[in-house]
Amino acid sequence: MTALPHDDLGTRWRAARPRPAVVHLNSAACSRQSEQVLEAVARHARHEAEVGAHVAEAAAEGLLQQGRSVLAGLVGMAAADVAFTESASASLRTLIGRWRPAPGTRVGVLPGEYWHNAAVLADAGLVPVVLPADDLGRADLAGVERVLRDDPPALVHVTLVASHRGVVQPGRELAALCRAAGVPLVLDVAQALDQVDCDLGADVAYAPARKWLAGPRGVGFLVMRPSITARLTPAVGPELFDDGGADVDHARWYESADAHVAGRVGLVVALGEHLAAGPDRVRGRLAALGRATRELLGGRGGWSVVEPLDSPTAITTLRPPAGVDVAATVDRLHAEHGVLVTAVGRERARAELTGPVLRVSPHLDATLDDLDALAAGLAR
Repeated sequence: MTALPHDDLGTRWRAARPRPAVVHLNSAACSRQSEQVLEAVARHARHEAEVGAHVAEAAAEGLLQQGRSVLAGLVGMAAADVAFTESASASLRTLIGRWRPAPGTRVGVLPGEYWHNAAVLADAGLVPVVLPADDLGRADLAGVERVLRDDPPALVHVTLVASHRGVVQPGRELAALCRAAGVPLVLDVAQALDQVDCDLGADVAYAPARKWLAGPRGVGFLVMRPSITARLTPAVGPELFDDGGADVDHARWYESADAHVAGRVGLVVALGEHLAAGPDRVRGRLAALGRATRELLGGRGGWSVVEPLDSPTAITTLRPPAGVDVAATVDRLHAEHGVLVTAVGRERARAELTGPVLRVSPHLDATLDDLDALAAGLAR
């Protein structure tokens, strides 16, 4: 089996967090926050109670601006391009809602588009243009180039790493094709940020804090280039302010004023931990964990691995043996073996999934013993 690199990262990640009550192999759903993040959130909430919410928020502005700079750098944009939101879904709803494309506008998507994203697009009356992809759902670049050349949609929306399959899209190449065609590219990096490089040249990127960054729930972000915000209409325009909204970064018009600021503070602390760990080292260990998971679990108890062995993410999905109920298996693994994983239903990506799959998503602190515990449970 593949040896795991950077054991020091796993040791530090584990020591920085509360002791888990389960074998936590479910980071694609929600990662475990560190003690430092938990304390930062609680400290800001207490500060709000002591001095008032808006005073506390003003005192945290310098820290929040640092967080905007880090987030922007991770996706290749600027701090002025960053808006804090409440989730990935809220980010996409904000983008589409303030862009206001006319019903019937065509949007390029891949067959495995995440169900919530597809629902937001459909709710706005937008028409999906399904882009060519291979058997694993990865974009067929030659086919995408033909679509963009011959009959381009108004924009392209791509989920860089799917929630139902640990496969990475060729984001940099897609960004280059879209740029050449003059079509904006929007990237959902919810499962990608921290696992793979997300500085790819997209026009928009968004994600929640709770997944691989291990920030709080209820916080997300939306990063948009000025060429995109120039097309948007803020809910409250600068003309309503005495100073005309001077000195407000263009993306800040799309932040919620009544927000979980303590959660935003926690996200910034989690970002600091990510940088301190070293993004390249983090990606290397996560990719190795994914490979080890696939090597160990493939064929165990009749379960089959979906992803290629060398897929560079920690997400592994398993097809069940005939007649095995995936949701019941997840419940049994938790109840009998103390192992936490996810049952992914077909509704997440009906064009790609023929039935439910079991998703395994270890973070840096996972060990080979943890994977062995899951393997033993599946073998039953």
